[in-house]
Amino acid sequence: MSEHPERARLPELLSPAGSPEALRAAVEAGADAVYFGTSGFNARAGARNFSAAELRDAVGYCHENGVRVYLTLNTLIYDRELRDYLAAAETAYLAGADALIVADLGGAAALRRTFPDLPLHASTQMSGHCADAARVLAGLGFSRMVLARELSREDISAFTRSSPIEAEVFVHGALCVCHSGQCLFSSMVGGRSGNRGECAQPCRLPYNGGKYPLSLKDLCLASHLPELIDAGVASLKVEGRMKGPDYVGPVTSVWRRLLDERRAATPEELGYLAGVFSRSGFTDGYFTGDISHSMLGVRTESDKRRSAAGRPQESRKRDAEPVVLPPRTHAAAEYQPLRPESKPLSRRTAYMHRPAQLTAAARKYFDICFLPLYALSGGDDIGTDGCDVGAALPPVITDSELPQVKKQLEKAAKRGVRDLLIGNLGHLHLAREFGMRPHGDFRLNVCNRESAAALEELGFEDFILSPELTLPRLRDIGGRSLAVVYGRIPLMVTEKCVGKECGGCRECARGKNTLTDRRGVRFPVLREWRHRSLIVNSLPTSMSDKQKVLDEYGVRGRHFIFTVESPGEVDGVLRAFTGGKPVPGECRRIALK
Repeated sequence: MSEHPERARLPELLSPAGSPEALRAAVEAGADAVYFGTSGFNARAGARNFSAAELRDAVGYCHENGVRVYLTLNTLIYDRELRDYLAAAETAYLAGADALIVADLGGAAALRRTFPDLPLHASTQMSGHCADAARVLAGLGFSRMVLARELSREDISAFTRSSPIEAEVFVHGALCVCHSGQCLFSSMVGGRSGNRGECAQPCRLPYNGGKYPLSLKDLCLASHLPELIDAGVASLKVEGRMKGPDYVGPVTSVWRRLLDERRAATPEELGYLAGVFSRSGFTDGYFTGDISHSMLGVRTESDKRRSAAGRPQESRKRDAEPVVLPPRTHAAAEYQPLRPESKPLSRRTAYMHRPAQLTAAARKYFDICFLPLYALSGGDDIGTDGCDVGAALPPVITDSELPQVKKQLEKAAKRGVRDLLIGNLGHLHLAREFGMRPHGDFRLNVCNRESAAALEELGFEDFILSPELTLPRLRDIGGRSLAVVYGRIPLMVTEKCVGKECGGCRECARGKNTLTDRRGVRFPVLREWRHRSLIVNSLPTSMSDKQKVLDEYGVRGRHFIFTVESPGEVDGVLRAFTGGKPVPGECRRIALK
C-alpha cells in the first residue's frame, strides 16, 4: 500500500483489538494496524476475541480503511491440536489477514509448509532479545520479531542495525515481570498456563506480608518517541487486548498525534494517558536502564477514581488507501505431521545451580552435569572425574552482554567444556563458534513433534521438553527428548531484581531470599547472571518412585534440576531414584492426563 509523504519512514502504530468495538475504536483513532485473536490459540483467552464471521468482517473493514490486520496464534500447541491450529490459520488466510503472530516453533514450521506466502511475526512469547535470534527466525520464515520488553534503548538500536527482519517494540501498556515465554508460575502453581493464554497473574498478588514485589507499573514510552523513530523500529505496539474501546481509542489517538508530529509527549499528554489507565503511574525503566524499585506499582483506588484529564479523544482516522491483497485460495491438504527422525534417548542429565552440588555420586549417576557458565569460567574447582561437565548459558543474553559471554565461553572451552545447555534460539551460534555440542533447555518450550524436529534440524544434540507437558504428551513427542523428572521448576526469570525486594543482596548471596504468598507458601529467589532473579517452585517435581510409569510412557531421557539442594540432599535424591523410593517431603508429579 502507498503511504502519505508525511508518514514516510514513520513506524507503524499497532493497536490491540480484543473485541469488534475495540477494533473500530483503534481504526477511528488512527491505528496503522491492529492485532487480535479468534476463539483459540491466542495468548489472551479471556478477551472477547472474534468469531470466524467477525474475523472476515473485521479484515474487510480494516482493509477498506487502509489498516493492516495481524492475527494472534501465539500460544504453545500440543500435537493433537496441530490440525485445528492449521484450520484456524486457514480461516485467517482466506479472510485476508496480513500476517500471523506466532509463538510456537513447531506451529511456525507447519504454517510455513502449508501457507508459504503468509507472513509470520515472532511473538514476544518466543523470548527474542538479541539480533542472533532474529537471524535464526529469518531462516525459519519470519519477517518480524516482537522484541523482549526488557531491552534498553541501546539494545533496541543495536538490534535494528544488524537484524535481517523488522523490529516490533511494545511502547504502552501492562508489563509482565517475567521475561515473556519464560513464565511458568501460573501453570505450575495454579494449573493455568500463561503460555496457553490462561495466566492467573500471580505477579499481581501480594507477597511477604502484603508487599507487591512482582507487580510492575504499566509501560509508557511516549516521552521517548523521537528516539524510537531514530532507532529504525518498524512497529510501535500498544498492549491491551483485555481492554475495551474506552482505553484503545484514547491511547491510540495520543500516539497517532505524537507520530504525525514526530515529537515526545508533553507532561499534560502523559497525565491524560495515566488517567485513561495506569498502575501508580508509568515506567520507562527498562528503556532507560533505571531498573529499580521505582518500577513497581499496583492499581490503586486513586487510579480507578481518576478521570482522564487534558484533551478529549479526537478522531484521527487515517486518510489512507485501502489495503489490497492478491486473491487467496487454498485447498486444505491433509496435515502430515513432521516427526523427529532420531530414536528415543536413554540419557540422564542434570543442571546444578552451584558447583558444590556436583558431588561424587552425581558424577557417577549422570551422563552430563551442567553448571552455570559463570561458574565454569571462574575459579571454581569442578574436577575431571566421572561425567562430562557442561556449561549452561544464561537464559537472557542481550547484544550488549554478548562480548562478556564470549569471554566466559572462551575460558570454559580452555577448561575442556564441550557441552552447552541453550535456552534461546539466539544463543545457538555460540555453540558453533566455540566448537561445543548444543543441548536444548526446557526454556525452548518444546510441546510438539514439529518443534522437536525443528530443533534436530538446527543441530541440537538433545532437548528438554516443556515441564508443562503431561506423560501422554511427553510420549507423543519422542525423538532426542528428555523430561524433567526431578527439581524445583524455575517459574520466572526477571530483569528486575526480586532479591532486593525480598531481603537484599546479603540474603541473596546466602541463598535465603524467598517470596512468601498469602498462604505461607515459600518460593526461593535465586540470583541469576547480571543480577537477574530466578524464582523457583516451592515444591520439587519428583518421579523417583514412579519410574515404571516413566518407562511405560517411553520417557527414557531424564533431566534433573538442582537449585537450593545441599550436596547431601543431592545425594539423597540420587539414592531415592536408585532405590525407586519417594524423596523426603511433599512433591509434585508429572500429570497422567
